[in-house]
Amino acid sequence: MSDTRPAFRPKAESPALAAAMILVATAFIAGTTLIAKALGTGVLGPALHPFQISFGRFLFAFLAFSSAMALLRPRLTPAHPGLHLGRTLFGWGGVTLMFAAVAHVPLADATAISFLNPVFAMVLAIPLLGERVGRWRWSAAAIALVGALILLRPTPDAFQPAALLALAAAALMGMELIFMKKLVRREGPFQILFINNSIGLCIAGLAAVTIWQPLLPAQWAALAALGLLMACAQVFFINAMARADASFVAPFSYATLVFAAAYDFAGFGVAPDAVTLLGAGVILAGAGLLAWREGRLRASAGSLSGTSPRPPL
Repeated sequence: MSDTRPAFRPKAESPALAAAMILVATAFIAGTTLIAKALGTGVLGPALHPFQISFGRFLFAFLAFSSAMALLRPRLTPAHPGLHLGRTLFGWGGVTLMFAAVAHVPLADATAISFLNPVFAMVLAIPLLGERVGRWRWSAAAIALVGALILLRPTPDAFQPAALLALAAAALMGMELIFMKKLVRREGPFQILFINNSIGLCIAGLAAVTIWQPLLPAQWAALAALGLLMACAQVFFINAMARADASFVAPFSYATLVFAAAYDFAGFGVAPDAVTLLGAGVILAGAGLLAWREGRLRASAGSLSGTSPRPPL
């Protein structure tokens, strides 16, 4: 019988440390989108295809985790190949579409739309995980979707077709979350990250071969920075999740939007306009409502000591 127990000791709860880790992770994540935009818009040489950018992301993240694996030699448990493959396919598709989107729309817009991935995960969890969803979660999802509609600017003069790429990226990353929920119940964080980046490198490599173009030294350096930043973000994020409830951590992850807007302004002189601020604010309001409700229900469930079933959100 395979041992499905986690190969790590649970971390002691530390909300303050978890919040700090999430803020560091969001700074790294926003940095990856800035680099992807520079590579995709020709700032560092001929514009690169999103397939090639995502290949660099997985290549250098894989090298980082492989080095850590050789040094730390963590204990591994039996893996679940189907879950890893599904998680990585959707994750690769999501990040590739995100890299394509940021080359054409402001970072703040694309980042805000990406916050819809928990909404898509919530909807997908109904048929795939058998979860029950109540009026609070549906209300939060509706609010967030209104924010996305605002950011899409659905008028003939202002509509941004490229923003649909970010929307599709959020949907794929929502599906990735479904696989992640299943994996974290079975395997340790380091093992999940290592296998994810190993499979991702193979998938991204096969896709990149079809459009490959020679890279300049500056582009290789940027891809290395992108991959290492993503690896660091993953480590900080998963360790933050181990030290506090997801409902507490979630609101801090929205700082990605602040960093993305700041980086876009510093690097490309793009300042968020009124529509961006309104749409992002509406999406964050929906996500914040969901996080608040989740926290209330967790507290209520704890006070009841499991004597009654938790109501659907």
